[in-house]
Amino acid sequence: MQRKSNFRDVFYVSDGTAITSETLGHAVLAQFPVEIRQHTRPFIESVERALSVQKQINHTYEQTGVKPLVFYSIVLPEVKEIIEQSQANLYDVLNALVEPLKQDLQLEPMPKLQRSHSIERDAASYNDRIAAIEYTLAHDDGISLNNLEQADVILLGVSRCGKTPTSLYLAMQFGIRAVNYPFIAEDMQSLKLPQAIEPYRYKTYGLTIDTERLVEIRNGRYANSDYSSQRQCENEVHRVEAMFRREAIPYLNTTSLSVEEISTRLLDISGLRRRMC
Repeated sequence: MQRKSNFRDVFYVSDGTAITSETLGHAVLAQFPVEIRQHTRPFIESVERALSVQKQINHTYEQTGVKPLVFYSIVLPEVKEIIEQSQANLYDVLNALVEPLKQDLQLEPMPKLQRSHSIERDAASYNDRIAAIEYTLAHDDGISLNNLEQADVILLGVSRCGKTPTSLYLAMQFGIRAVNYPFIAEDMQSLKLPQAIEPYRYKTYGLTIDTERLVEIRNGRYANSDYSSQRQCENEVHRVEAMFRREAIPYLNTTSLSVEEISTRLLDISGLRRRMC
């Protein structure tokens, strides 16, 4: 199988959720003009599972003739040794920091399986996250405008500009209780903050998007409809942005931002405290 020279298979391997390996791997690979095919392998906690992953990595190398990139975070020595014997370019995402910290702290590390994701480690933080997710799901897409005094943030914008994924990311990653409310075509003639949201305008933040990108997204859902037409999208974006300016509601353009970037910028401008450890 022939591949372009800038193509790589990338494995994210961990004895936990693999979120750390993925996050660091993505951040590093973003610095290079490389096209990737991603393989995530979480909870590799046994020799049997490690041997299975090693087989997959080696098979990929045999198929492509190019060593895969493997970002791994593994505590158990016997499991780690098997992964490190794979036919791949290997990157231990924790060791690069553990060794310098060992020297600076003058302490020996005491590895513990899944320490970073243990519920016992911070039960209050975990419970905050579950409560935030439940609240956010109950207030998605304008389903409910009750209990807004409990909201940390209220996101406003046209349909399909990124409100729902941003709200869920804020809840899942940071324990932020987020409400999101869409302005639809019927709102455009007399656009204003809903009466229930008005007392909490200090919690409101707008999301907007370039018209061309909005047309593309909506066409993926309802092709060739009034909802996805250039005229309709342009009208909605123009009117909603005008309302944000009129009501002095800070807003972000999400066109070229990932959900992680949108969420982080919202935390920055709102001053909200991250509740996740």
